[in-house]
Amino acid sequence: MSITSILHALTPVREVTTVDAHCDLMCGVYYPEQARIEAESVLMSAQKYHDSDDEVFRARAIAIKEERAELVKHHLSVLWTDYFKPPHLEEYPQLHELFWHAIKAAGEAKKTMDPKAGEDLIAKIDEIADIFWKTKGGKPEWMTS
Repeated sequence: MSITSILHALTPVREVTTVDAHCDLMCGVYYPEQARIEAESVLMSAQKYHDSDDEVFRARAIAIKEERAELVKHHLSVLWTDYFKPPHLEEYPQLHELFWHAIKAAGEAKKTMDPKAGEDLIAKIDEIADIFWKTKGGKPEWMTS
């Protein structure tokens, strides 16, 4: 008999322990700053694009901006689905709409070289970050920005 068979046979005998975790890993893994750093790259890529007349440089700026905007979408999606829980939504009912608009803004920033799109994206992330830090009881002292 294999160890797996033995463990399956013992499963009904073992007591099931219910655990409750806020995140899918211990807290301290998710931060809105991850999305903000990428959004700052979106903004800076758009600004550098306009500051240059080198077509190769401008093509690279577009590629980097699009890649970073996609990373913003990823980081926001993870934060939305893995960190925020129903009690947060009860306290901050605007969260779904904030995330929806922020992720849409990241998509819009991929489509344009207008630096305003990056600025708008950062503003939306900052709104989410404000709520995030309220749910955590404030920003830790070691965080400088």
